[in-house]
Amino acid sequence: MAHQKALTDADRDAISAAVAAAELRSAGEIVTIVTERSDRYADVALVWSAFVAFLALSVLALFPDFYLGLIDQVLGNWETLWTPRRIFALAVLVATIKFTAMWLLQLWAPLRLFLVPGPLKHARVRHRAITLFRVGAERRTTGRTGILIYLSEAEHRAEIVADEAIASQVRPEEWGEAMAAMLAQIKEGRTAAGMVAAIGKVGDVLARHLPRMADDKNELPDRVIEV
Repeated sequence: MAHQKALTDADRDAISAAVAAAELRSAGEIVTIVTERSDRYADVALVWSAFVAFLALSVLALFPDFYLGLIDQVLGNWETLWTPRRIFALAVLVATIKFTAMWLLQLWAPLRLFLVPGPLKHARVRHRAITLFRVGAERRTTGRTGILIYLSEAEHRAEIVADEAIASQVRPEEWGEAMAAMLAQIKEGRTAAGMVAAIGKVGDVLARHLPRMADDKNELPDRVIEV
């Protein structure tokens, strides 16, 4: 997947214009949010570090003679008396080194994200999208017609979250075309084009189910929010 770049002023203007155009066709109020990532996944990094430390201890326990002999050779020791105290001290040292090394490796964001299971990424992105929707769009329109298009770039995932009036009329699968249109562009590194494509498709769905009324007012900002 191509690397996503920060939005330019032209990108922001294009997204805002797409929102305004879509809202001219329906009663929906579209909010767009783009974020670098939805979670730091520190808990996942901790689990992987602990797993690597435990794995190292397990290998040491399964093949003690081999590894103790290897350590003696490296250190130039002969017939070292490996007392329980020395063995436990070695085990603690090995576990600490492995844990720390794995933690430091995961400071490189691409590796940390690679080690996060897909379903967990999806759950975290969805949770973040819902949280931001509740703060910025839910029940903030007269007819409860707010809808959020949320893109989390690092996870390469997007979510569409709709308020009550929309969710009661539009089946979740109807957003599939909008998601596909967005992700097709995102995969090529065209974030703004992806958002614009998704907004257009969302506008089509909203126009069918919630056409614009004569007295409709713009209640939420059209500009893209970057968090």
